[in-house]
Amino acid sequence: MTYKILAINPGSTSTKIAVYEDEKPLFVESLEHGRESLAPFKEIIDQYELRRDMVLATLKEHGLDPRGLAAVVGRGGLLPPVAAGAYEVNAAMIDQLRHRPVVEHASNLGALIADEIAKIAGVRAYIYDSVTVDEMIPLVKITGLPSMRRIGMGHNLNMRASAIRYAKERNKRYAELTLIVAHLGGGSTLSLHHQGRMIDMISDDEGPFSPERAGGLPCFQLVDLMSEIGGDKKRAMKILRSQGGLLAHLGTTDARAVEAMIDGGDERAALVYEAMALNIAKNAAKLAVVVNGRVDAVVLTGGLVYSKRLSAWITERISFIAPVVLMPGENEMDSLAGGVLRVLRGEETAKTYVGSRSEPAV
Repeated sequence: MTYKILAINPGSTSTKIAVYEDEKPLFVESLEHGRESLAPFKEIIDQYELRRDMVLATLKEHGLDPRGLAAVVGRGGLLPPVAAGAYEVNAAMIDQLRHRPVVEHASNLGALIADEIAKIAGVRAYIYDSVTVDEMIPLVKITGLPSMRRIGMGHNLNMRASAIRYAKERNKRYAELTLIVAHLGGGSTLSLHHQGRMIDMISDDEGPFSPERAGGLPCFQLVDLMSEIGGDKKRAMKILRSQGGLLAHLGTTDARAVEAMIDGGDERAALVYEAMALNIAKNAAKLAVVVNGRVDAVVLTGGLVYSKRLSAWITERISFIAPVVLMPGENEMDSLAGGVLRVLRGEETAKTYVGSRSEPAV
């Protein structure tokens, strides 16, 4: 039996959709949303009908009747901490994402759009590996202040899919392996997979700097920065999340442009780019300590892994931990559809979301 699955991944300026027949993509499209089209909407949630209608129109253009789908999956939004894997979209989840998301983000629309199209199709809607998957063990959550705890929030969809893919390609079970997976993109996060769970994670606010994220910073100097900008949290978040990293140092978020600078003899660009590689390597090594260095492989994934120079620098520094495997690209649509395909085949069981007091992941 074959399964036809619609995957929906809303981003800040686009909504990516794809229809799969089992593992095979029938089509993949990125529906662009220009600034003018989004300008009338005060809140992200107000964009729901526009994006939903564009998805339905695209399906019609491809001659695809939603009633032929076996399932619909949306990108998991900013829910309170959840476990890894699939969740069936339900009223509690819709209410949370509409009225009380952890953070306002376009991905919050994924479950909403999936739910409505699934109702048209007469099938179930799911999310898979939400941004807020948190399976970190209690030991790694403790910080030097009782009021602050480390949390799991990152590129869980691609990191976990890469770990599962690594295991499958070697005829191993995911739960048998201990892997460090680094997602390297506009923001970079790293995770430690052990006995089928992501037991530790380094999020993009405490880890390596990236093309646009500042990453972990000296905390005393960070306090000084907050003082300089008058304690303006919104401005501080903008500096840390979208004005840091390569952009702050070199004026671009494009790694290809940075490499062109290096090839042209720009020593400053070379220093900053190699420092980013070193930051990534140091954070991967930090995760290895949690399992006493007993790691089967380190997997590098994400768009930056297409850079042979960056990947080589990282590999050179961390290959003492374990073999390093490159899986470039974000693979988010494949990951969404592949996760739900495992549910439909009975290889995984979808969980039930019960609100902000959903069953804890640890």
